[in-house]
Amino acid sequence: MFGHSEDFLGTTLLSRPLVLGPLVGLALGDLGQGIIIGATLELIFMGNIKVGAAIPPDVITGGVLGTAFAILSGKGPEIALALAVPISILAEMVLSSLFIFRSGLNKKFDRYAREGDYSKLQRLHILSGLLKPLLMGLITFLALQLGAEVMKSFLDRIPAWVNSGLQVAGNMLPALGFALLMNVMLNKKVAPYFFLGFILSSYLKLPMIAIGGLGVILALIITGIMHKETATDEDASADEPSSLKASFSKTEIRSLFFRSLALEANFNFETCQNTGFAFSIIPILKKIYKTRDSMSCALKRHLQFFNTSPYGSTLILGIAAAMEEQNSRSKDFDAESINTVKLGLMGPLAGVFDSLFWGTFKVIAAGVGTSLALKGNIAGPILFILLFNVPHLLLRYQLTFIGYTEGNKFLQKIASSNVMDKLTSGAAIVGLMVVGAMPALLMSIKTPLQIGAVGSAVSVQGILDQIVPGIVPLALTFLVYYFLKRNVKITYLLLGLLALGFIGSIAHVFA
Repeated sequence: MFGHSEDFLGTTLLSRPLVLGPLVGLALGDLGQGIIIGATLELIFMGNIKVGAAIPPDVITGGVLGTAFAILSGKGPEIALALAVPISILAEMVLSSLFIFRSGLNKKFDRYAREGDYSKLQRLHILSGLLKPLLMGLITFLALQLGAEVMKSFLDRIPAWVNSGLQVAGNMLPALGFALLMNVMLNKKVAPYFFLGFILSSYLKLPMIAIGGLGVILALIITGIMHKETATDEDASADEPSSLKASFSKTEIRSLFFRSLALEANFNFETCQNTGFAFSIIPILKKIYKTRDSMSCALKRHLQFFNTSPYGSTLILGIAAAMEEQNSRSKDFDAESINTVKLGLMGPLAGVFDSLFWGTFKVIAAGVGTSLALKGNIAGPILFILLFNVPHLLLRYQLTFIGYTEGNKFLQKIASSNVMDKLTSGAAIVGLMVVGAMPALLMSIKTPLQIGAVGSAVSVQGILDQIVPGIVPLALTFLVYYFLKRNVKITYLLLGLLALGFIGSIAHVFA
């Protein structure tokens, strides 16, 4: 239950095997074995991350049960590894069902938003978030009652082709998350930048951080955001009326940070983190919108699709708070621009912050932590938590205030200029370059098909790689995008991807 409660704790990696293993060992009276097994499982699941709407094997349930069965049976890390992987895959199916169920709650959230009832909205967000730790905690408890031998016997009966099919199907699911981002960002004007990102990742093999950096540079050059046309603009901004000064206290802005820790508590396949964003910004909305209609409009704005890295989410929350404040003061303010900026920023922030924390801080922290933990040293898990979360929480906290204060200054300066259009265009350029890079970098879908007679057959994948590397995940992403544009429900697309991957694996079309 503690591991699956991490969605309320800001994705602080307290659910990793390196952390949960020692806790299981402590509960079962063998801390040393818990530390070693946790470190062993961490090495196996080190690349296990959630991307977009894709749910990887559930390392929490698999890690806890694998460690517990290994300690109870006295067989050590070997039995833990044998049990953790298949259990993780089975638990992933349960979690996918839960996220589909949560999508059905969106109608209730929409109704509460129409009624302007923020109390019921935030209550449902919390209750829905509690379903995951309660459900998975119950499943883990019941599995422990069956015993290690019964569980292993059951898992051994699952054919290998079923496991392979589930793995291929799981690898296809990121296409849904990428297509959802494209659905809100892609248009003819900025479409070339999507393909530029794809070329940089598939042909040049550039990492996500490099592509994001190039996107920022291109956006600054193309939109001319850094260019100051006249000194008059600067003088005018200095004479803004005092009524535009920030009105929120540090405590109120700080509440954005604390509430953002529950951003993913109600994560679902249809709208991802939207209720978490609305939940986080409710204290701000309560202060500036006093009528039911104005609150309703604000809640409906923030219940639109939203999905970004939780590590950079507070920057967008701070900017959105500043924009909502300006919207409450000015009748001429375009409220739709709030979501435009949100949607434009969430793509590039997802690419940059996920790469920074998952690809840099987590790898460093896990390397240091596991090297000590494999020797049974409790300092390993402790250092792992500190090395990742000290920079994470400090940056996340500061980004809240940076987003709000700079957002306010920014809004004051653009009151009578076209900088908002430049920002929107620039964010779209960076975002689409990052999204375009994702299929080639983050989806491992290939075809094992061969052409020709046995012994002299030519690999179809080899031919494709010579023409367009990464064409299979790109084509799959555009296929999902095509159906999204025709208003096919997210749930149907999810099930379709699962079926395509499973059947494609059996037919040896995908691997």
